[in-house]
Amino acid sequence: MELRVLRYFLMAAREENMTKAAELLHVTQPTLSRQIMQLEEELGCKLFRRSNHSIYLTEEGMLLRKRAQDMIALEERTAREFRNLQEEIAGEITIGSGETRGVSEITEVIARFQKEFPMVRYEIYTANADDIKERLDRGLVDFGLLMEPVDISKYNFLRLKQKERWGIVVRDDSPLAGKERVTAEDLLSVPVISVKRTLVKKELEGWFGELYDQVQIAAIYNLVNNGIEMVRSGIGALLCFPIRTLDPGLQFIPLYPQVETGSVLVWRKNQVLSQTAYRFLEEFKKCTAGISDNKN
Repeated sequence: MELRVLRYFLMAAREENMTKAAELLHVTQPTLSRQIMQLEEELGCKLFRRSNHSIYLTEEGMLLRKRAQDMIALEERTAREFRNLQEEIAGEITIGSGETRGVSEITEVIARFQKEFPMVRYEIYTANADDIKERLDRGLVDFGLLMEPVDISKYNFLRLKQKERWGIVVRDDSPLAGKERVTAEDLLSVPVISVKRTLVKKELEGWFGELYDQVQIAAIYNLVNNGIEMVRSGIGALLCFPIRTLDPGLQFIPLYPQVETGSVLVWRKNQVLSQTAYRFLEEFKKCTAGISDNKN
């Protein structure tokens, strides 16, 4: 399976038209069609459904599109890294990050690093912990910023300074609105929107204790912004950490007894970092010096 052919496939999938895709690729339409047919034969499945004027991805085609995008991104990233080996500290640092206040520590390091190495570019990829770890394992990001509790047995890590204090987000018309803090008993009176991640969910279940079986779980979320939308729609109270800026009509109330979680910056064990990523990591270590349990 050649990367050139995967690029042909991605262009055809984007344009949904063989003729137009061939023009953009500067090849003939028969050539493009033949390459796609050979790719289908190699994989043993149909990648497109064809109509008179358009083509559409099959389920197998949609899976290949995701894999092909990852492969092309990794190839381009690798090429950039090797080019940069002969240059000054430059290139790109990619960080996968959850929705956590720890991002502010990342951006502080970026700001300091940028002053010394202005040719470095940064990409912050926001996703949940499972997605970030998958991209780490594929080599698509250099570092991952993950909220604890999280299984990091496969990774080296640095623990960040900031802690997240959990609470709920409710609308102003909620029966819990205006409270200084909420207890497990308080949350029995409203539908709850809970987090999807298993380890975090178990920690919150421990906070509820014996009352957990009485909690009405109305919905599950994996990204906080989606949970906020459910709160706006009146679905329930969102279990989450503080939101930097809440829209009018919403409010955050901390849990009592309080629940705090930390964040860790992780990277693959035995990973050979680019020179740029290595220097960035060294800068980050300076900022986290003195925090216990750092592993590197």
